[in-house]
Amino acid sequence: MKTQSLRMTKALIAAGMFAAAPVLVAPLRAAALELHFPGPAEATAQRREAATSFRLPIGAYLHGSMATEFTEGALDQAAWRVAVPLSTLELLHALRDQITAAGFKVIFECETQACGGFDFRYATDVLPEPDMHIDLGDFRYLAASKPGPDGTEYLNLLVSRSPQDRFVQLTRIGGSGAQLTASTKATLQPAKPQSFALPLPPAPSENTDLAPQLATGLPLVLEDLIFASGSADLAAGDYASLRDLAAWLRANPGQSLTLVGHTDASGALANNIALSKQRAASVRRALIKQFDIPAAQIASNGVGPLSPRDSNLTETGRQKNRRVEVFTTPTQ
Repeated sequence: MKTQSLRMTKALIAAGMFAAAPVLVAPLRAAALELHFPGPAEATAQRREAATSFRLPIGAYLHGSMATEFTEGALDQAAWRVAVPLSTLELLHALRDQITAAGFKVIFECETQACGGFDFRYATDVLPEPDMHIDLGDFRYLAASKPGPDGTEYLNLLVSRSPQDRFVQLTRIGGSGAQLTASTKATLQPAKPQSFALPLPPAPSENTDLAPQLATGLPLVLEDLIFASGSADLAAGDYASLRDLAAWLRANPGQSLTLVGHTDASGALANNIALSKQRAASVRRALIKQFDIPAAQIASNGVGPLSPRDSNLTETGRQKNRRVEVFTTPTQ
């Protein structure tokens, strides 16, 4: 059935029959590669560097490490939100066919668990939320290369989803160094304007219904938690966010949550990652011991300063970056 679905998807893409709506065309450097998204799309973020070093993931995250290819050159990175009713696999296949048709050779490809799940995502360079959303239970990754007169050009592609939309991130490095641009080319009748905004959910409170917030799949910041400076121990107190989470977990015994610790960028990276993991684990212990939540319903991890939500150049920004987030863990 999956093979039949993929064949049908490719046929519909080729025939231009997905939707009577603008189809985003993203010319990337040379005219040889133009990604055509199979439906309405919106460019959400872009990053450019004239010359930089970049470690391209070319293997899964396994046993604490991940194989990478060291690359240098001009870097173009962009993300799009795409409104199509496709699985991440179907969308990846549609884009992969265009990449290989442009002369790129796929050197590595994986899906969620085969990639390394949580660890792979946080070891990979990803544009920040909500511009590029990664569902930790459903994402696809591809790396490819192409020799050229200006040296080897590399790219990687990330595809994921939210309940409403699909998200695509493309990173290219090396080669000619021309800039990445994006334009909308209407090949069919224009659709009515649509809003694709995905605001970050508010912090939970005693009167907040967590269900719709957790259903978005986006991280939910537990704003009221207090840790002493440099300490991994959660300060004693009555936290509304933990009461709300405990109530949600009891009402949804078949669901589970993951707590993720974050720090600012002050200090050594290894120390910050260790501290973020310890703080998330401290919150997990509080939920288990104080609210009698089954341990199997809650996981914890930490990424140190690798996923900031504000600038680390100001004290206000650093305070915002020191946090614990929670999101639903997809069930199979």
